[in-house]
Amino acid sequence: MFRKLCLAMAVAAVAIVPPGAFAQAQGRNAVVLAMTLEPNGLDPTAGAASAIAEVVQYNVLETLTKINGDGSVTPLLAESWTVSPDQKTYTFRLRQGVKFHNGEPFSSATVRFSFERAAAANSTNKDKAVFAGIAKIDTPDANTVALTLKDPNPDFPFLLGQATAVIVEPKSAATNITNPVGTGPYRVENWAKGSSLTLAKWDGFRAPASIRIAKATFRFISDPAAQVAALLSGDVDAFPRVAAARSLAQFRSDPRFQVLTGNSRAKTIVAMNNRKKPLDDVRVRRAISMAIDRKAAIEGAADGLGTPIGSHYAPGAFGYVDTTSINPFNVDRAKALLAEAGVKTPLELSLKLPPPPYARQGGEVIAAQLAKIGIVAKIENVEWAQWLSGVYGNANYDLTIVSHVEPFDLGNYAKPGYYWGYESPKFKEVYEKIAHAGKPEDRAKLLAEAQRVIATDAVNVFLYTPQWITIANAKLKGLWKDMPISANDLSALSWE
Repeated sequence: MFRKLCLAMAVAAVAIVPPGAFAQAQGRNAVVLAMTLEPNGLDPTAGAASAIAEVVQYNVLETLTKINGDGSVTPLLAESWTVSPDQKTYTFRLRQGVKFHNGEPFSSATVRFSFERAAAANSTNKDKAVFAGIAKIDTPDANTVALTLKDPNPDFPFLLGQATAVIVEPKSAATNITNPVGTGPYRVENWAKGSSLTLAKWDGFRAPASIRIAKATFRFISDPAAQVAALLSGDVDAFPRVAAARSLAQFRSDPRFQVLTGNSRAKTIVAMNNRKKPLDDVRVRRAISMAIDRKAAIEGAADGLGTPIGSHYAPGAFGYVDTTSINPFNVDRAKALLAEAGVKTPLELSLKLPPPPYARQGGEVIAAQLAKIGIVAKIENVEWAQWLSGVYGNANYDLTIVSHVEPFDLGNYAKPGYYWGYESPKFKEVYEKIAHAGKPEDRAKLLAEAQRVIATDAVNVFLYTPQWITIANAKLKGLWKDMPISANDLSALSWE
């Protein structure tokens, strides 16, 4: 009833409020974007939620390198860099004259502080291993920093462009979670918790003329019908990663909108708690994997916009191999594996679902499929903060559905104490070899082996990599089509 009401209101509103009217009312230098999830904080070095980066990355907080919409890596706070012949030392020449929002200077000292902080024993940075892999940080002068790695890593420039590698100012680092101080073109103007967050152009930015959007408001809208309604009514100018697949025809036929459908490096999975019985038995995990029809899951959770995967790796990424045949959809085999493991059915397992539509809609599909092999998935809808603390933080769950959006996160399976509780000496050995592999062909073979190991161990149910949709006012330029990372680069936006 709520969805029908929202859509009915939207259709009525669109006749009198054209898309973009909200921004136009504020002037053509303002924009309103929407997000499905609200961030639980604003420091990407302290929290794992991708929603944090969607607000602050490249806008408030900046990195040495920048990942562009096509996946390429270019300089940002670094003007340039060189790599030593052994591929271990990256020397960055830093941009001069850059200041933080509080007036403090950006220099090699702040780079050193940021990376040492990220690697520290008490660091909560989810990519702590990247920074722990730096053997030495040399700062010969204020504008030069040399990072020597323990092992060669050809992905290092990309990794330094991720939100977890933002450069922070020492005096303000501790309060970035609520008041982020960076070198970016925007500062946080207002955060109305549960509703919206507004960024305003910072007058002290090094290149003010390059920033054409003076104010950007992020609205948080979780319900799919309300997302569509907000776009149709003109309350929102752009909605990256919108859950509007079922309304695409309507938007595509309306010349006032642009619809961008792009690829991602995200992996949507049914995560399984490998520590808990009977999920500590690989036969049970394989049974659960084989009970699920990936194509049906893509239709139900992503409205058909996704590519099946059999491991925690996205098609098109370097070293990808198709592992979907390792645990193929086979209900009879799944039942046999449960019997072989001595599991008596019906077996009750919790299925905790965070707010995104892919999880809530997908959960219904997954529960129905598991019921066919005698598993009763008890659905429990949780808010994002509950998911982060209870599931991700304390591993208090049996099953959950989540999309891991980080491009290079295969190493999570080598992390001790990670939330799905997978401890495999074999995988750790393979991943260690990946870290030491200098030749691309050796690295590709080892990456393929790593994918096969976790697929064979059925650590999780690997469902699909999603295609993401962005719907926006046709006159808004600079939006990303493909999304190698979860970011909204406001500096690229402008009105026609």
